Amino acid sequence: MNKKKTSNSSNVEKSAARLIDQRIRELGDWRGEALSRMRELIKEADPKIVEEWKWGTPVWSHNGIICTGESYKNVVKLTFARGANISDPTHLFNSSLEGNTRRAIDVHEGERVDVAAFKVLVKAAAAFNSSSKSKSSKNAKS
Repeated sequence: MNKKKTSNSSNVEKSAARLIDQRIRELGDWRGEALSRMRELIKEADPKIVEEWKWGTPVWSHNGIICTGESYKNVVKLTFARGANISDPTHLFNSSLEGNTRRAIDVHEGERVDVAAFKVLVKAAAAFNSSSKSKSSKNAKS
């Protein structure tokens, strides 16, 4: 039974990866290149990341959603689901700053993102998700 669940999970991940590949190809311009590059950085930062496809957009998860990768006419937006809960000492978050939960990074054409700082954010988001999940498990057992 575990093998079936694992292979099903693997199939879902492969399907999501194909949809993300397709989105990158469909964009066909700087946005596709930016989304592809940010995807690479996310996967480098956290090898245990899971690619998903939700709400018609790429989603990267590790014990919960790390971020989504939305593409608009003038921006590629990486929205961190729990961004307000993680430290951003280099101020990469430049969008969705007013909320209590999410934070986003808007990448515009020709813009470069600080690679090291971005990877730190991804790792911090995964660590936050992991610590939140373990707290939830402990509270459920109480």
